[in-house]
Amino acid sequence: MALKRLVVDVHTHLYLPRYASLLRSRTTLPKIISREDGERLVILKDEPSGGRPIGPVYTERNEKLEFMKKHDIDISIVSTANPWLDFLSAKEAHSMALELNDDLEEYCSTGPALTGTSMRQLYGFGLLPLVPEITTESLLEAVKQIAASAHLKGLIMGTLGVGKGLDDEALDPVWDAIEAAGLVVFIHPHHSIVNSETWGPKQNGHVLPLALGFPFETTVAATRIILSGVFDRFPSLRLLLAHSGGALPQLSSRLASCIDHDPVVASRLKHDARFYLGKLYLDAVSYGPEELGFVGDVLGRSNRFEAGSSSTASGDRVAGSKRMLFGTDHPFFPPLSSSEKWKSVVENLDAIENVKGWTEDDKDGVRGGNAISLFNL
Repeated sequence: MALKRLVVDVHTHLYLPRYASLLRSRTTLPKIISREDGERLVILKDEPSGGRPIGPVYTERNEKLEFMKKHDIDISIVSTANPWLDFLSAKEAHSMALELNDDLEEYCSTGPALTGTSMRQLYGFGLLPLVPEITTESLLEAVKQIAASAHLKGLIMGTLGVGKGLDDEALDPVWDAIEAAGLVVFIHPHHSIVNSETWGPKQNGHVLPLALGFPFETTVAATRIILSGVFDRFPSLRLLLAHSGGALPQLSSRLASCIDHDPVVASRLKHDARFYLGKLYLDAVSYGPEELGFVGDVLGRSNRFEAGSSSTASGDRVAGSKRMLFGTDHPFFPPLSSSEKWKSVVENLDAIENVKGWTEDDKDGVRGGNAISLFNL
């Protein structure tokens, strides 16, 4: 009998009870408010519909396990959803990050409570107290805590770092500690949604900031990391980009050309910009096979741009698929009916299945095998 190939969800969120309580206690944004029709998370001023409806699916472990069971997901690597700790003082962020990391370890390590879920496993991305005025010692304490946790395999990080972006030299000791610990950093956007005036009339809801703002925010953050030489200084650093890397795969050759025409920037880098794409991991939250195949092609060709490389296009798509990992973005974008499966699951699995040129081994890798290897599960 053939062995079952595991399905691993690397992009799945939660609001731990301690974090939800913090948001309920707040009188300024971001906050959770109660209405007659239930609780809502409010991040933006004048937010459409008075905020995003939330409920037990955002906070309860059993709900996560039910979701995994319904969609035949074997392992989930969960992460706190934005806005993280950006709105806290340095002292508050420090203590909250450590407490939430302990909470997440407990969330992941507690035995399954549902019949038939005994083989489903939970792991997590911890939090750093990434706020202005935080000390390097505080950040390194959180890295050490995450590295010592049995079920925390990395950390989720927004695009602002400690306020100046992820290319801030102040983060170099943090990158060094993360690299040494072998942790994976999940880069996830948030701040583009806050600049609501960019996206036109509020009748557009969250469509533009989520569909375009989030991916472009990731694109800019990852590009700044590349341009600052982070990968040259920390060559074993492992970064996982949300939403298939945004527009970076599409614009990577244009980026390389612009760098070539700027000697000051070019002199900082050891490789062509396209080489660094092969250092990245991307989630497979693309929703379409054509988009997914394209991203795989771009990732796979990166070895052509290594200094002195004589490699060709042969086998590039296979190599690219090995840097991509399935995700669902649960519990966001829920179905309208409780009997339906979540489109973010169905459409992303269908996309993986229908990429032209991928072998069954390639597809199995993206569905779960690549995550098993990356996170040493």
